[in-house]
Amino acid sequence: MREIVRTNDPVVISAIEALLKGARIKHLVADQNMSVLEGSIGIFPRRILVDDDEVEAARRLLAEAGFGKELRRDVG
Repeated sequence: MREIVRTNDPVVISAIEALLKGARIKHLVADQNMSVLEGSIGIFPRRILVDDDEVEAARRLLAEAGFGKELRRDVG
């Protein structure tokens, strides 16, 4: 899996998750339970990971939906 988004914004995470689910793109939101360690103040970003074979489709979908600025630089 590859990271495509890293953010602290729960609204962005929710919207991106909905888009990926709607497109049936396999993904995982990592670090969701970090709030236990941080005291629920939102300092640790959550990461959205996508299967390697669906990274390009996911990046294209998010860019077309207006989330291009949220995408991590593609390094691999």
